[in-house]
Amino acid sequence: MVRRVAIIGAGVGGLASVKCCLDEGLEPTCFEKSEDIGGLWRYTDSTDGGRVSVYRSVITNTSKEMSCFSDFPCPEDFPSFLPHSLLLEYFRMYAQHFDLLRHIRFKTTALSVRKRPDFATSGQWEVVTETDGIRDSHVFDAVMVCTGHYQEPYLPLASFPGINTRFKGQYLHSREYKDMEAFRGKRVLVVGIGNTGGDLSVELSHVAAKVFLSARSSTWVFSRVSDHGFPFDMVNTTRFNHFLDWFLPSAITKRIRFQKFNSWFNHANYGLASTKSSNFKVIINEELPFCLLSGTVVLKPNVKEFTESSAVFEDGTTEENIDVVLFATGYIFSFPFLEESVRSLFDDNRSLYKRIFPPQLEKPTMAIIGLVQLTGSVMVGAEMQARWVTGIFAGWNKLPPASKMMADVFKKQPLVKRNPSERENLKISFISYTDEIASCAGVKPSVPRLLLTDPRLALAIFFGPCSPYQYRLVGRGKWSGARDAILTQWQRTLKPLRTRVVDDDSDGSSGWRWICLVALPVALTAGFLLSKHPRLGWSPWAGLQL
Repeated sequence: MVRRVAIIGAGVGGLASVKCCLDEGLEPTCFEKSEDIGGLWRYTDSTDGGRVSVYRSVITNTSKEMSCFSDFPCPEDFPSFLPHSLLLEYFRMYAQHFDLLRHIRFKTTALSVRKRPDFATSGQWEVVTETDGIRDSHVFDAVMVCTGHYQEPYLPLASFPGINTRFKGQYLHSREYKDMEAFRGKRVLVVGIGNTGGDLSVELSHVAAKVFLSARSSTWVFSRVSDHGFPFDMVNTTRFNHFLDWFLPSAITKRIRFQKFNSWFNHANYGLASTKSSNFKVIINEELPFCLLSGTVVLKPNVKEFTESSAVFEDGTTEENIDVVLFATGYIFSFPFLEESVRSLFDDNRSLYKRIFPPQLEKPTMAIIGLVQLTGSVMVGAEMQARWVTGIFAGWNKLPPASKMMADVFKKQPLVKRNPSERENLKISFISYTDEIASCAGVKPSVPRLLLTDPRLALAIFFGPCSPYQYRLVGRGKWSGARDAILTQWQRTLKPLRTRVVDDDSDGSSGWRWICLVALPVALTAGFLLSKHPRLGWSPWAGLQL
């Protein structure tokens, strides 16, 4: 029986894991090498010690209602999209409310995690830690690794001939970027057009002499602000849209998505993407289109090579007098504290059962939390993983035999291995994955059942945002406030905007009621079909629901 659980890391996954362990009556001990909680989201000016943190100006890409812990809504006066300081404040509120800090050992590094000699029968682990130069050894019944996938910078210098031999300027990875002042008046080349590359290009355009943005793949850009000014993820990440995505032919959904993308601006005119693109990524950035339109950011193709002071691109063009090259090429994950026999069991998260469990272990007493990449909030996914995992550790849930877990892993392996920057684009549908783990944990809500018992709630769940509160309606960990949190989520979204009240006679509530009434049969049919045909798919749309 698992009792003592070691948790490595006190970021969002670690906090959720500590709380879920306590909910299941387990005894968690969390080891955090820094002096505070928050992980990646705790901003610091320094990059010393190898710690990765966000840059100064970062704001969340997912809204507060779609990113919060499922039984602890964000304060209603918080804006929908949070700067890192407010998100960290929310984490502190969560930790204080559930009394989590007393289970965390700060400034304590996990040096090694090894199987005990009797692991085949006990499933126990030996964890060696270091605090202030003093090493200590512990024995735990289970381990939850919560270090995430932003661990080691991916810097593929070999793909850019001349960068470290001929180029005389400065080059650095985005991990080292904190603010724009060091780049004032310089000509900067940003390599990589993910969310980070887009953000940094826009920010640097305010102070740099010129910013060039090198993109290897086709890229679609969309805004966090959706129709009528609501958060994009709240409007689009719904079970109804998920049903349409499952029900309609892929060619139709692809065409609809491309039309949606181009309804904001024609991406082909900007050199970003074409509807004929087969390989592409999607990023979130409200300002990049204007920067391209105003010329403060210039889009370029992939870099072919570097000379002493210039970059030569694959289309034959050259940009002279480049002062700084900023690589926004992503991260790779590594677990140096795990013994090699364990680390070799998975080369990436697709070798893990449900992206969590190494299936070849004799005992399922190790879980990797938060390594999954979703089209929605990873924070919500990590909490759901932690709930399921701790239920297994506590004996409420069980895993299938190793052979079935391995078969499931092989079935979901991609045909072609990708480099780390490309892996970012191969994301799993947020609703598909979260629903699957929720089903395993016995906490997935049933829309057809709710239609019979609570129609108002059922319609809000099916047509409204698939917010994390939905997974607190039933099963273990059921929260009495979940229903009210779902029905009031739009009020919390609008609350921080009500700083100046204007007269407006328009009221769409009655129209919404008629739409829901007409759509009742659709919800019933869709709920039934999805319950009979669960779908877990890898989404190439990198963030978009229909």
